[in-house]
Amino acid sequence: MTQTRRPDIRGLEKCAAQARLQIVKAMGPGKFHHFGGSLSATDLVVALYHYKLRVRADQPDWPERDRFVLSKGHAVPAVYVCLARCGFFPVEELETLKTFGSNLQGHPDMRKTCGLEANTGSLGMGLSVANGMALAGRARGLSYRVYVLLGDGECQEGQVWEAAMTAGHYRLDTLTAVIDRNELQAMGCTEDRMSVEPLAAKWQSFGWKTLEIDGHNMASICRALDTAAEIRGQPTAIIAHTVKGKGVPFMEGQPGFHNAVISEDQYRAAVEGLEATAAALEGR
Repeated sequence: MTQTRRPDIRGLEKCAAQARLQIVKAMGPGKFHHFGGSLSATDLVVALYHYKLRVRADQPDWPERDRFVLSKGHAVPAVYVCLARCGFFPVEELETLKTFGSNLQGHPDMRKTCGLEANTGSLGMGLSVANGMALAGRARGLSYRVYVLLGDGECQEGQVWEAAMTAGHYRLDTLTAVIDRNELQAMGCTEDRMSVEPLAAKWQSFGWKTLEIDGHNMASICRALDTAAEIRGQPTAIIAHTVKGKGVPFMEGQPGFHNAVISEDQYRAAVEGLEATAAALEGR
């Protein structure tokens, strides 16, 4: 879908609330799923697909389409929901998430899922892929932009910084990296496992323009994406401060829900809470 001149913030907030509900319903109880990172990234992914990205569901190979790479591939349920809502495949297909033979596997597979641009899941690789896309667009004289979403724990990977150095050196100003800074990874706090701070200064040292935002404030997200699109001569890193498990109180800020099985009771509580949030936004 094409970007409107001004974002419909209220509409995007409603969309994000519905997306969180669809994510949890698709995951369901009794099976391991990456709840925490999918929910922390939901607002960011919704803003990309429903506001910023120039993509066409009826022409997924459109040469001028913007590219989005989910480097933190375990959060792909958030992307699946947005792809379905944008018409890349039927919404009903979300029910097949992580089932045998499904097009919607636990990590992105561009050979199976319409609308995906890259296979990801081995953390640290996505920014390198995005660099290649940006360089290819420059070489071919195409005007598309490239967006990549990384986890903050993922920024402990050396390949991220090699790719950051490359993008800065080649002044890839069509490239925007969004870092989901929820401060947690699979085994605990990022700063306890291996500190990534000072994160903004690190990106800046490699020649990137850096923006820091509230990753759950839709107006701030859209404003940052718009600002990044205007930057010339350097790539942009948006550090989005988020809450792991956002929207489900018993998951929020809990590393145990990075990849977890939830019970039937927990599932019902999560769905009821998300339904109430979505209904409240609809009533505004």
